[in-house]
Amino acid sequence: MVDTIGLIFIVIGLAFDAFGCLGVLRLPDVYNRLQAATKCVTMGTCSILFGAFLIVGLTTTGIKALLCIVFLLLTTPVAAHAIARGAHKSGVKLWEGSVIDRYAEDGKG
Repeated sequence: MVDTIGLIFIVIGLAFDAFGCLGVLRLPDVYNRLQAATKCVTMGTCSILFGAFLIVGLTTTGIKALLCIVFLLLTTPVAAHAIARGAHKSGVKLWEGSVIDRYAEDGKG
């Protein structure tokens, strides 16, 4: 039963990764692509790792999978924010269909 639940998590993670890769290819600017890549890593890869943990159990491999999940959840949002902030400071323009630019508002205040 636990193996089946683990496989379900792995399939869900693979779907998130596939849609995230599609988003990186299809979205119009670096900021939207960064959002797709971040969701791909946090939801997709963490789900795959959790499914692997459920399958192998509380072994050294399972503990490593849990540690990787914690590491990804802590570092991925920080890295995405740093990349977005650096892109904005270097002058990368938003897509013309973007509604609001919070970074520019912070710079004016």
